[in-house]
Amino acid sequence: MTSDQQSAINNLQSAIYASFRRARISVRGVVQGVGFRPFVYQIAAEHRLNGWVRNTSGEVEIEVEGEETALARFLGDLETKAPTMARIEAISHDCLPPEGYTSFEIRESQAYQEKYQLVSPDIATCDACRREIFTPADRRFRYPFTNCTNCGPRFTIIEDIPYDRPRTTMRTFKMCPDCQREYEDPLDRRFHAQPNACPVCGPSLELVDSREGPVPCPDVVREACKLLKEGKIVAVKGLGGFLLACDATNEDAVRTLRARKHRPFKPLAVMMATVDEVKQHCEVSAAEEKLLLAPASPIVLLRRKKATSSVTERVSPGLGTLGVMAPYTPLHHLLLQEAGVPLVMTSGNLSEEPIARDNDEALRRLGGIADYFLMHNREIYARYDDSVFVVEGGLPRPIRRARGYAPYPVRLPYQSRQVLACGAELKNTFCLTRDDHAFISQHIGDLENEETLEHFETTIELYEKLFRISPAILAYDMHPEYLSTKYAQRLLSEDQPLTSVAVQHHHAHIASCLAENGFEGPAIGVALDGVGYGPDGTIWGGEFLIADWRGFERVGHLEQVPLPGGAAAILRPYRMATSYVLTLLGEKALSDDLPIWQDLSAPELEVLKQQIRREINAPLTSSCGRLFDAVAALVGIRGTVEYEAQAAIELEMAAGEPDTSDLSDLSDASDCYPFAIKVVDGVRIVRLGDLLEAVISDVKTGASAPLISARFHATMARLIVQMCHTISKNCGLNTVALSGGCFQNRLLFRLTTDALVREGFTVLTHKLVPCNDGGVSLGQAVIANFAAGQ
Repeated sequence: MTSDQQSAINNLQSAIYASFRRARISVRGVVQGVGFRPFVYQIAAEHRLNGWVRNTSGEVEIEVEGEETALARFLGDLETKAPTMARIEAISHDCLPPEGYTSFEIRESQAYQEKYQLVSPDIATCDACRREIFTPADRRFRYPFTNCTNCGPRFTIIEDIPYDRPRTTMRTFKMCPDCQREYEDPLDRRFHAQPNACPVCGPSLELVDSREGPVPCPDVVREACKLLKEGKIVAVKGLGGFLLACDATNEDAVRTLRARKHRPFKPLAVMMATVDEVKQHCEVSAAEEKLLLAPASPIVLLRRKKATSSVTERVSPGLGTLGVMAPYTPLHHLLLQEAGVPLVMTSGNLSEEPIARDNDEALRRLGGIADYFLMHNREIYARYDDSVFVVEGGLPRPIRRARGYAPYPVRLPYQSRQVLACGAELKNTFCLTRDDHAFISQHIGDLENEETLEHFETTIELYEKLFRISPAILAYDMHPEYLSTKYAQRLLSEDQPLTSVAVQHHHAHIASCLAENGFEGPAIGVALDGVGYGPDGTIWGGEFLIADWRGFERVGHLEQVPLPGGAAAILRPYRMATSYVLTLLGEKALSDDLPIWQDLSAPELEVLKQQIRREINAPLTSSCGRLFDAVAALVGIRGTVEYEAQAAIELEMAAGEPDTSDLSDLSDASDCYPFAIKVVDGVRIVRLGDLLEAVISDVKTGASAPLISARFHATMARLIVQMCHTISKNCGLNTVALSGGCFQNRLLFRLTTDALVREGFTVLTHKLVPCNDGGVSLGQAVIANFAAGQ
């Protein structure tokens, strides 16, 4: 070879090398446990790039090198072709000189101190895995723990990050050679699937009699279904805890479950095998069908077809809806196929306790409820209830946010300090913040017993560990008797270096709505719920605020009346009806011939009157929830309740969907009951005496409960719109944020939002966190961040 030829070759190699580049890439978001590294491997191969990818405690790190145009296509594909369950928040990269990589590899994970990674929620069984469990020739035929990088357990088995098998509860199951080959094959959908398993090497089922121990049988699932069809109650261990199952078409079985669970009326969730089966029992819109089949697979509240549904009325007594979910694990798919009927699937607990998680715990706590236990030997690290959603206004809206959604964060429109917000008493969640992430916990429950408080505390510890958060600010509700508040006070008494912020309940509701909509405010905030402690020592709940993330002004509220007996009035709506009538209309109105007072003995009525007049254990309240209770009692729908908001829910159900179509035009006052808005010391107060008098008049003249309910709902929507108008004229604000548990009432929500939009208001509502107290912790965290200073 001549020197000229060699020089030419060298020049060509230099030119080729000059066109090569190396990119160092960082990808943040939910990119672990969702098949992201196999995806990176495959697109690197497609574009003929060399380098490596690895998980870290903070992100996925990638180095790739190759031709510049190939690198550009690779970067584009990272975002546009990412796995379905990946949620990419940010991609950053630097261009560097080539390193000389000769292949592409997945490297060992790297742990970094103080860095954190977003964690995937658990994911419902994908179509490919579902096909495998029903294919006789497949090695995973009828295997109840089948999963891949596209589905299966995630959050419930993770003990720490980075997300690798040794840091999960799957570490005790050593993969067999076949599973190991799948795990190591970059072109297999189980490549680096941490829960990967099969019948040879993975978790297994066991059927246990609650009294006699293990039940010998050749097929555990078939035996469990045989028992279910015989009317037995079976506790089924799922992803985040045990569910109590029974035949939803068997009235005696459902009655027995309710009696043992001490849950006489509160609706139970039902699992159905397919969407076609759901449509036999319920009305299902396109948006509802999409939600049922989503990877999160929540319980969806659907309108029931009473004429064609074989599900017993005892599943949701007095309601026109069913809470339905699709099977979300292989075990569920097998059970539903074998049983051939819809199954009740309700949380494995006694009422108000947390869901049972471990096998021994379930046998101890559920032994008086379940006849049999369908258990497995894969440990659950985090308790995880089912999420509950409703589709309203064409959008999914959470009522309970848990499985499938938590611990994915809500993105904040600012950089937050590290805050722990302890949440409310009922429907508790907590919230931890750092950077632009608000990590709202899964539904914890009602903090009314030691077991739930322990669940609350251990879950806080888990989130702090997973997301490397050491709170500098502690937020809590103003109510001094909430267990969440007492927990916060205990932390402060331990001399921890925390800045504490007490947050008013309804301000937190509105701040939560503003934050999830990325709106700093100020806005007109309408917060309607059952109870919240006011700075004046009264019980708030029918509030009109001018609020932003930093503060609020109470500019209006519903008229206050005594809450006779405190919490006792919540359980006995007839007490609230008596209080409203006596306080606003006088004792003469109590003598009216109404059913509510016919059931009250003279001595009890006298005690009630004395409580109300003298305000003995009868704090003043402006609660909208209690107003709904009072009307439900006056109409004769319900005078006592067995679960929270039962009277108000049944009042909503009484209105009926078709009967309210003519109430959409709230400018026609003839459809509504009268009310008045009076200004007292600069605060607008909604006077309710005329409304109550008109309701009583309708009852006495024989108006039907559906008609009275429809008119009352229309009145409440008209009242809200008029209050917003008067406030807007005074302050110039045109944005209204709606929050609080009363807006779970779909009729009230629909009438109110439609009317506000027609009147030219911009309306902000909840779509990411519940409007009920499950969303309060987010608002607390936002307010505390700014109250403590940026």
